[in-house]
Amino acid sequence: MTLRTGSNASADRLGRLLNLVPYLLARPGIRVAEAAGDLGVTEKQLREDLELLWVCGLPGYGPGDLIDMAFDGDRVTISHDAGIDKPLRLNQDEALALVVALRMLAETPGIGTRDAIERALAKIESAAGDLADAPVAVRLPANQKKLEAVRAAVDSGHALRLTYYTAARDETTERTVDPMRMLMVSGTAYLEAWCRRAEGTRMFRVDRIDAFTELAEPSAPPVEAVPQDVSEGVFRPGPDLPLITLRVGRGSRWITEYYPVEQVERDGGEWLVTMRVTDLGWAQRLLAGLGRDVTVLGPPELIDRIRAQASTALDQYV
Repeated sequence: MTLRTGSNASADRLGRLLNLVPYLLARPGIRVAEAAGDLGVTEKQLREDLELLWVCGLPGYGPGDLIDMAFDGDRVTISHDAGIDKPLRLNQDEALALVVALRMLAETPGIGTRDAIERALAKIESAAGDLADAPVAVRLPANQKKLEAVRAAVDSGHALRLTYYTAARDETTERTVDPMRMLMVSGTAYLEAWCRRAEGTRMFRVDRIDAFTELAEPSAPPVEAVPQDVSEGVFRPGPDLPLITLRVGRGSRWITEYYPVEQVERDGGEWLVTMRVTDLGWAQRLLAGLGRDVTVLGPPELIDRIRAQASTALDQYV
């Protein structure tokens, strides 16, 4: 099934949509209020999900390709399921891609559903025949041992002393932290902990932990140490962060997809992009790598930083 929408819907909503169609197929004419109660959502959320289902279906999106529904007052019936009730048939490339993804997931430390992953992998490999012996060895990057070591230290329930590299400021610092949890976000491992130096909850990328020491004292995050909502990513730009404005050429438009932006306006063949950044030093290093394809319009402090950097670089050639 292909979802035709530009929305960055959460994984929870995707799972709800996938369950919604078979649920409604088994209960034609069910009241929206009753369905919302069964599914544990509000009527407003369920109606928004039903509206999204209108544009879900199979590639082609012609007559007979999309899911269709019929409404009778406050009752809803799936009139065409677009083949969602048919057994899934994977071709060899699709099956191999799924096997590789599951093998990678099974190798990830800290995954609590490893048994379920291995059972699913065994079923797919059994059904796929030759794929069971496919010459694909999946291994995590070189920081796997570090990830496992940090995970073990967190499980021990002790505080940690970290030597940590902060990319935003291009500096390495020493911190004592009270670990809270390990988590994976978009394929990157993080340690979430209360940082005693910052006096706040922080997310530490495991691959940027240069060294750590497990302390004898127990991990004791204070009551104000609240886990961060990472459903939309780790970086959550707020009004307190620096706001920068850029004129972006065609070759660097990718930054609007890779980084959160607040506004994009077209200006002829270029884009005017407004975005918040964690630190002007980080923005300076990012923009230096983009070259003449990006012009900084503000703030003045960032313009001065880049002008000084360019002047220093030119002096090296004199």
